[in-house]
Amino acid sequence: MLRVENLTTGYGRVPVLKGVSLEVHEGEIVTLLGANGAGKSTLMKAVVGALPAWSGSITLAGDDVTHVSDHRRVGKGIVLVPEGRMLFSDMSVDDNLTLGAYTRTGAHARRKAESDRERVFELFPVLKERRRQAAGTLSGGEQQMLAVGRALMADPKVLLLDEPSLGLAPKVISEIFAVVDTLRASGLAILLVEQDARLALKHADSGYVMRTGEVALSGSASDLLANDDVRLIYLGAWHERGA
Repeated sequence: MLRVENLTTGYGRVPVLKGVSLEVHEGEIVTLLGANGAGKSTLMKAVVGALPAWSGSITLAGDDVTHVSDHRRVGKGIVLVPEGRMLFSDMSVDDNLTLGAYTRTGAHARRKAESDRERVFELFPVLKERRRQAAGTLSGGEQQMLAVGRALMADPKVLLLDEPSLGLAPKVISEIFAVVDTLRASGLAILLVEQDARLALKHADSGYVMRTGEVALSGSASDLLANDDVRLIYLGAWHERGA
């Protein structure tokens, strides 16, 4: 579904990504692991078009979108749930969801968007209860649910999740990842950046470990969980060894 090949980009003249390649297939969760500054969020920004590709390519279902504008990529089905949620805090839950569907024009598309709104409410019932409430007055967990719901209103083919568990209570994290699993089961392709590597690998099908702008290691989630380097560096396995 999504293929990134030999992608390089950065900020100003400073390179960050140095020939990164990855694939996310339909109905698959792929996670990006790595320390702060490894290039994970930069890669997400490049995939959605917020950063231009200096070289390499990005394709969606065989369609080259490397030089397509960010808003057109949304229309094609590449949608990001950003770190920090970035909701319109003074607007209602309903209005935030409506804005998520801004690229969907025409009578048929608008009818489908309303159907998708009901699907969002099925996935996150609390949002239906709060639909007239200003987004900024929601709890942190409810705001994250709304951020995911708003992205779903764009009818994504690939959903990019950047740190969805950040600052949330364990119960809320479990609820959100249960929905992520449901979305994967429906056939959605998901690219996940998550601070909790163990949580990410628990839900992912495969993953890529990034180091200083390059892919240092890749494989199935189970293989990465069993890899000594991954366990020591990202999963805190030194505690297990000392137990």
